[in-house]
Amino acid sequence: MPDSLWIRAALERHESALIAFAARITGDLESARDVAQETFLKLCAERREDVEPRLAEWLFTVCRHAALDLRRRDSRRCATETADMDTHAGTGSTLTEVETQDASTRALVLLGRLPAAQQEVLRLRFHGGLSYKEIARVTGQSIGNVGWLMHMGLKALLAQLAGDAVEGMV
Repeated sequence: MPDSLWIRAALERHESALIAFAARITGDLESARDVAQETFLKLCAERREDVEPRLAEWLFTVCRHAALDLRRRDSRRCATETADMDTHAGTGSTLTEVETQDASTRALVLLGRLPAAQQEVLRLRFHGGLSYKEIARVTGQSIGNVGWLMHMGLKALLAQLAGDAVEGMV
């Protein structure tokens, strides 16, 4: 596959996840799009054979550093949380679609209550599809610490969801 097709395939596969990941760091969707674009521009400057074996890890690492740099440079923080980036408005939603969107929104709100390190590893794992080893490289944490953060984050989410379910029955 020529490099331009490889870059296009990487863009199609990872762009939305990188934007969502960067948005959680920057607090702003437009800034997140800029960070993702910068990430792919840096990919264009790399040699394919150097990056391809660890593409997702490389993309998320570069994206994370760019988003953190932007956040450091730009002291203003967005007051409102970015909503689910993957939700597309539509008409004629079925009851099941509405319930699924409601559950997703609730899960995102609960995820937003977790400590930042737990949020980051959970998003990299479930939204980015990275392995524990890749997450460790992206975040600079040990694999064991990634596992612990993942375990504690999931445990906290389950407890919050269980608490919501009990409140809904009362």
